[in-house]
Formats: sequence, structure tokens, C-alpha cells
Amino acid sequence: MHRRDLIRFLGAACAAPALPPAALAQGAAHTRAIPSTGERLPAVGLGTWITFDVGADAAARAPRSQVLRAFFEAGGRLVDSSPMYGRSEEFIGAELPRAAPVFAATKVWTVGGLAGRRQMEASRELWHLTRFDLLQVHNFLDWEVHLPALKAMKADGRVRYIGVTTSHGRRHDLGEKIMREERIDFIQFTYNLNDREAEKALLPVAAERGIAVIINRPFDGGALFGAKTRAPLPGWAAEIGCRTWAEAFLKFVISHPTVTCAIPATSQPAHLAQNMRALSGALPDAALRKRIAEDYARL
Repeated sequence: MHRRDLIRFLGAACAAPALPPAALAQGAAHTRAIPSTGERLPAVGLGTWITFDVGADAAARAPRSQVLRAFFEAGGRLVDSSPMYGRSEEFIGAELPRAAPVFAATKVWTVGGLAGRRQMEASRELWHLTRFDLLQVHNFLDWEVHLPALKAMKADGRVRYIGVTTSHGRRHDLGEKIMREERIDFIQFTYNLNDREAEKALLPVAAERGIAVIINRPFDGGALFGAKTRAPLPGWAAEIGCRTWAEAFLKFVISHPTVTCAIPATSQPAHLAQNMRALSGALPDAALRKRIAEDYARL
């Protein structure tokens, strides 16, 4: 069995009913069900904002190509991008490993129905795909126009899932309104130890409405690291198998029962390896999540 086939086999084996955090065995991959279908995704994906916006320079492309390959070899699936991200989609299409088990997610980010349709088709051609797994309205831009178009595309089988996004803690009220009034499969927003605003409404409403949640900026754009993380990891890190702060930050996010997938972005293979280790080992329960947040705030 080839390594990629073995990864797929293990991913399918992990599609069993979720166990309580304390019962998760070391080495078991953490997957989450998409509420609208039950399809399972690894709880750590890959974002591409800034990091994959590179041109033809071989020295710049090489480590990013390594990140993309290593992501799939470590069991990852969901890769998220956008036309807003410069040349990221072009890079993905050129460097995506052949037969990679990608869950391809991008966005529409323009005004007007015709412009939106043209942009989504251009993205599909850049990725070299027959169809996307997930199309999202980026930062709610012209969502009243684009969301009906996405619904029609889903009905026609031209996309599997649809959703909306926001970031940096913006417009949570609109996100809540859309979740309550529209039939969407996914919502994407910011959630991390520095920004827990989503706990007030977005996460509870997503749980109530059966909507999958993608978390962007799980490291707060890198702001979680710095003076605080120069301190040693607290004792609880060993309880959940964390060797780095990056793993701890991601496990805090993906242990929330409503979170489907977090999408940290990186251009460094070493950082990708740290991120993907969050897919294995125990996850914090509610009591430990509270302790992690309190300990980080005190640092």
C-alpha cells in the first residue's frame, strides 16, 4: 500500500463516532463531521492567505510546495483560499500533488452576479478542478447576490457545499443573521485565545443550526506568539500531548465541540509539522479549556 493510500485508509477508519476527549487514544486522528451530510474532515486544515502568494521564484516556491505535500502526507484535506489572496490559487493549482485527497475550498470576492460567476470559474481553472468542494462568500461581500447563485450551483451539482466567511471579529451580527435565515453548510470566522468573541453567538448559533465551522486566524495572525510563549509550556501540555505552543493553541480551538476545522497558514515546513501534530493525542475537555485560557491570560 502506498503511503497516500494508507493515509486515506486511516482517514476512513477514523470516521467512527466521536469519543469523549479523555477516551481519545494517542495517535488517533481527530476528524469532525460536517453536520449537513455527516462527511468527516480532519480538524486541522491549511490556510493560504499571504503564505502562498508567490510568483515564479523557485526559492520562494520550494518550501511552500513542501508544505503542501507534507500537509496531505500528515492526513490533511481542507485547503482554503480566495481570489483575494493574490497568486495563491495559481500556486495551489500548479503545486497540488497528483491524486491528493484535497477538500478544495475557495471564495467569491467581488460585486455583481456576472462578475461573481466569472471569478468562480477563473478560480476553478486555476485550481485545475472539475468542481470545488466548498464555495464561500468572502467577508459577506455582496452576499445577497452571491448566495442564491451558490445555492443554484449546489442544486446543479457544480459545488458540494456553500457558506459565508468573516474574519478579524467583524460583523458577527450579520453572520448570525445569515445562519438563522439561510440554508448554508459552512461558516468561517476568527477564533483564538486572544479573540473569543465567537463564543457569545456565532458558535452557539452554528451548533443550533447544524452548520460546519471553519476557524481562520487560530494564531491571531501570529500575535499569540511572542513574550508569552517564551515561557515554558504549563504542565497541562503533557496531558494533551503538546510539545509546542502552536499545538496547544490549535488543540484549544479544535476541542470546541462546534468547530469543524481550523486553518492555520504557514510557509514553513517545520511549522506545518507542529500544526499537524495537533491532529493526534488527547484534546482538552471543558475544564481544561477554561484552565488553558486562564493560564494564557496570566502569562
